[in-house]
Amino acid sequence: MREGAAERGRGQRRPMFLPFLLPLFCPALSEQIRYSIPEEMPTGSVVGNLAKDLGFSVQELPTRKLRISSEKPYFSVSSESGELLVSSRLDREQICGKKLVCALEFEAVAENPLNFYHLSVELEDINDHTPKFAHTSFELQISESSKPGTRFILGSAHDADIGTNSLQNYQLSPNDHFSLVNKEKSDGSKYPEMILKTALDREKQKFYHLTLTALDFGHPPLNSTAQIQVVVTDANDNPPVFSQDIYRVSLPENVYPGTTVLRVVATDQDEGVNSEITFSFSEAGQVTQFNLDSNTGEITTLHTLDFEEVKEYSLVLEAKDGGGMIAQCTVEIEVLDENDNVPEVLFQSLPDLVMEDAEPGTYIALLKTRDKDSGRNGEVICKLEGGAPFKILTSSGNTYKLVTDGVLDREQNPEYNITIRATDKGDPPLSSSSSVTLRIGDVNDNAPVFTKVSYLVHVAENNPPGASVAQVSASDPDLGANGQVSYYIIASDLEPESLWSYVTINAQSGVLFAQRAFDHEQLRSFQLTLQARDQGSPSLSANVSMRVLVGDRNDNAPRVLYPALEPDGSALFDMVPRVAEPGYLVTKVVAVDADSGHNAWLSYHVLQASDPGLFSLGLRTGEVRTARALGDRDSARQRLLVAVRDGGQPPLSATATLHLIFADSLQEVLPDLSDDPLPPDPQSELQFYLVVALALISVLFLLAVILAIALRLRHSSSRKAWGCFQSEVVVPPNYSEGTLPYSYNLCAAEFNSLTCNDQLKSGQDLLFADSAGALFPLCNSNESTSHQQAPPNTDWRFSQAQRPGTSGSQNGDETGTWPNNQFDTEMLQAMILASASEAADGSSTLGGGAGTMGLSARYGPQFTLQHVPDYRQNVYIPGSNATLTNAAGKRDGKAPAGGNGNKKKSGKKEKK
Repeated sequence: MREGAAERGRGQRRPMFLPFLLPLFCPALSEQIRYSIPEEMPTGSVVGNLAKDLGFSVQELPTRKLRISSEKPYFSVSSESGELLVSSRLDREQICGKKLVCALEFEAVAENPLNFYHLSVELEDINDHTPKFAHTSFELQISESSKPGTRFILGSAHDADIGTNSLQNYQLSPNDHFSLVNKEKSDGSKYPEMILKTALDREKQKFYHLTLTALDFGHPPLNSTAQIQVVVTDANDNPPVFSQDIYRVSLPENVYPGTTVLRVVATDQDEGVNSEITFSFSEAGQVTQFNLDSNTGEITTLHTLDFEEVKEYSLVLEAKDGGGMIAQCTVEIEVLDENDNVPEVLFQSLPDLVMEDAEPGTYIALLKTRDKDSGRNGEVICKLEGGAPFKILTSSGNTYKLVTDGVLDREQNPEYNITIRATDKGDPPLSSSSSVTLRIGDVNDNAPVFTKVSYLVHVAENNPPGASVAQVSASDPDLGANGQVSYYIIASDLEPESLWSYVTINAQSGVLFAQRAFDHEQLRSFQLTLQARDQGSPSLSANVSMRVLVGDRNDNAPRVLYPALEPDGSALFDMVPRVAEPGYLVTKVVAVDADSGHNAWLSYHVLQASDPGLFSLGLRTGEVRTARALGDRDSARQRLLVAVRDGGQPPLSATATLHLIFADSLQEVLPDLSDDPLPPDPQSELQFYLVVALALISVLFLLAVILAIALRLRHSSSRKAWGCFQSEVVVPPNYSEGTLPYSYNLCAAEFNSLTCNDQLKSGQDLLFADSAGALFPLCNSNESTSHQQAPPNTDWRFSQAQRPGTSGSQNGDETGTWPNNQFDTEMLQAMILASASEAADGSSTLGGGAGTMGLSARYGPQFTLQHVPDYRQNVYIPGSNATLTNAAGKRDGKAPAGGNGNKKKSGKKEKK
């Protein structure tokens, strides 16, 4: 039939009821859908509408992807209409041979969801093969003595078709001597027998030409013919006779070549040559599996038999005597099946990837088992080997489904080697296994994992900007973009605005870079929160904390806090009692270091000492203690150069100079300072040379000014003023008596009255040099020329007890003369000038109290203005309109309560 007919189970498909019955049959889609079509349909012919029979709409076809899974591509499915089409030649005889029912079984596969449907297409036979004789002509010798009724087996024809289309009848051309009878073998095939109707007479006619026709009952019927030439021979009265007309034997398929099948027996009652019988196959050209011994009639196997190819052999044997008479018999050989075929497992519709998030029970693949044996030898049991998370379900017959039976994890098992073993039920059973590698597709189900729980990074300060600080690493077992990790900074304890000025991170490598040089003293540590994020969709991430510790470098030298220089550059000194015992705490060097750890661990060392054995210095405390008692020959003034060194590598250091004076009271300080001058310091010497050079320049300038004044005064009419300048009392030559002459004051007064007017007219200031070398202007253009200086107060002498220096240690004049050494003189002048400087700052009085000029604060209450001449009336302060005067108008002689501490300034540093 040309149109496909589909069946489910045994019921005939009826299209008019399909829409109503389809919901009832949906659970039973695993049953076969059967179609019946004639063979030799053209390629592209429609077998049936498979999509409609399965209940699919046309709109579902693109997503369901319906396709055919079979070993040979006989059929295909139209992607547009869902019709089952013929895709290759369908030759029933080539596919099924002589089978009465020829059915092609295969599977249809649909996706989304994955399912399998069993199909069966039965091929109906058409009369497309003509019956054919093995030989188109053959010769038959018949003895003239043959009696009517003698039968002769003729050559049979072969028709590949089955049923009514196969060979059904033989016909013999009409004649007077022979007739034809159709005989049938046990396998249903027919063969012709010719019967002699009347006796033959060789002498009348030696040859007969007959035509044998083979016909089928197809539509239209087909036939073929063969020519028979009957040769009438001389009389051979008795033909050979077989012991059996049909021999039947069963033979296992696994017999070896050369095995004897059976031996046929034939006898001939004639004698002589006419009784000699030879055996042969009637159709020797078609017999390839057996051999016949022509003399003995023994049949042996030539090749190995195969039950799966041919189950039964039907052989026609001829026995021919010497007279030419022939007898025939049939040998039917049944091949017995042996369990000689190993079952096979065939995978069909195997996907390339199975995603790891597939739910348990997801269909993976369709597989079939095949065993060419029959009966129990062909029954196969299929099992899944190994511990893979899969299982097989029986679908129908020899078809199985492979489904998931657990959770898949690509990171643990990126692929599974699935082995399925098929075992038949033969005795002994045979088995085989088939393996297939199933790759698991990746899903972004793993977040990145850092190699450490937290990171602690040490970075030394003063690092170069752009240097690599640390590197973090995170792993992601996923594949591709799911496993590609990028790194980010998401939080920090630094200010968000300044975070990127400190560190950045490379998103690909995870390297952390410093954007600036770190300073341990400003930033000792900071906290970062780093994130590793994959590129999956949606992306997964993990965070880790990193603490960056800025390590200290020895980049800060120690700083001495005590002793420290005053703003004016003067150094402090410490006074030590002369009776100090060994171990007496003199002072303490205090220093700090901005660094940390060993870099800030300070040690104190003596670099220079006036007397190395007199003092000891604590290595870690910086305490200066007396190592022994002061001896008579020891100097009262000691100098220690202390180095403060840190513990860094390399170490940094700072120095401090200690001035120590042994004295029991403050009055002893000044004389001791002058007795033992400090050893020269190289830096001080350099400063000294600079000062000398500056002084020389100033002297030259002063000489130029004096020369200019002298030249001007030469033209002056006042010889008195000129004589005053020539007087030697301007600069007293000797201060050894401790008295200060007044002559310079008188000359200055006379000179002032005579020359100030001329000086103001010239716009120049006239300077005066005192005994200390200080310059004072005698005239000021800003003041009136009529200003007169007050006469000096003669009450300036003081007793020995009131003199500066060590109390009671000087054996000077009881009348209180001026200090008899240059140091004390300079100290006193420095005090006067310092007090004058205080007055220049805007105060109308000098010193911390009335009549003290600030001296009691420095040298105690016994040292007041009553011991010092009043030079304020002769001192002019440059840049000020005031003339120094005693605010009280007199010296009250009262000293304010002053401190009696031991921290005093060195006189040399206060010299102005």
